[in-house]
Amino acid sequence: MARFKESLRKSIHLGSLVIPFGYRYILNFNRKQMFYIVLILFIVMLIIEFYRFWQKSFKKTFWWIFGLVLRRHELRDFTGATYLLFASVICVAFFPPWQVFFALSFLAIGDTFAAMVGMNLGKRKISKGRKSLEGSIACFVSCFIFALVFGLHPLLALVGALAASLAELSPLPLDDNIKMPLASAVAMALFNIFI
Repeated sequence: MARFKESLRKSIHLGSLVIPFGYRYILNFNRKQMFYIVLILFIVMLIIEFYRFWQKSFKKTFWWIFGLVLRRHELRDFTGATYLLFASVICVAFFPPWQVFFALSFLAIGDTFAAMVGMNLGKRKISKGRKSLEGSIACFVSCFIFALVFGLHPLLALVGALAASLAELSPLPLDDNIKMPLASAVAMALFNIFI
């Protein structure tokens, strides 16, 4: 059951690609429009989150509807979706559109591949047993290939994919939905200065 829940969760996680792809192919990298969209979604999500914290009946309903794809700690903490929208707001506000596209895509793809490969093939445990070497390699490879397919400079693809993978592996007490896109966006922004 745990594997089914995680597989379902990561399948839905892939759906977050609608954010970077919508930014690129629907809004044509219109930064202002995208910023307002993710900001409004983030505010709406915050309202829902705080309401479920305060209203026990709503919390039960929320868990009944979404419990299959939520982790246990999300019963008393923000959900991954809220962290994702927060990271989206920060990325859109402070980074060039193309970097946002790749940073948010790395999160959706890399985190999914890391979890699925780690769960099914992970043998070598690292990061205090929370992650697997196989999952981290899958994260890096999937991000790197995605970046190359969508036309990112190979060196930037390498740096961005590596940063996302290291962030996913990092024991820092931050949600992956924040760590991965911000780490890869910062790394690509800094490296882009030199190429």
